[in-house]
Amino acid sequence: MQNWKNLMREAQKMQAKMAKVQEDLKAKTVEAQSGGGMVRVVCNGQQEILDITIEPELLKEDDVEMVQDLILAAVNEALQRSRAMAQEELAKITGGLDVPGFF
Repeated sequence: MQNWKNLMREAQKMQAKMAKVQEDLKAKTVEAQSGGGMVRVVCNGQQEILDITIEPELLKEDDVEMVQDLILAAVNEALQRSRAMAQEELAKITGGLDVPGFF
C-alpha cells in the first residue's frame, strides 16, 4: 500500500512539472523564414502563431501563389520547430518517455 501512495505522489509531481512546462512553453518562441527572409513567422511553444511578417517588396511581385507558398512554408517550419522545442522541454522531465496528449 505504501508503494501505491509513493507512486501516486510521484505521478502528481510529474503532472505538476508537466503543467509548468506547458505554461513555460507559452512564453518561449521560435522563428522561421522563407523566401530569403521575405516572410517570417513567430510561433510559441504551444504551436500558436504569434506573428507573421511579410516584406512589402514581396507584395509588389503581384504573384499571389508565390506569396501563399512562402507563407505556408514559413508557418509549417515554425510549427515544426515549436513541436521540437516542446518535445525537448518535455524530455527533460520525462527522461524521453512519450506522453500522449501533451501536444
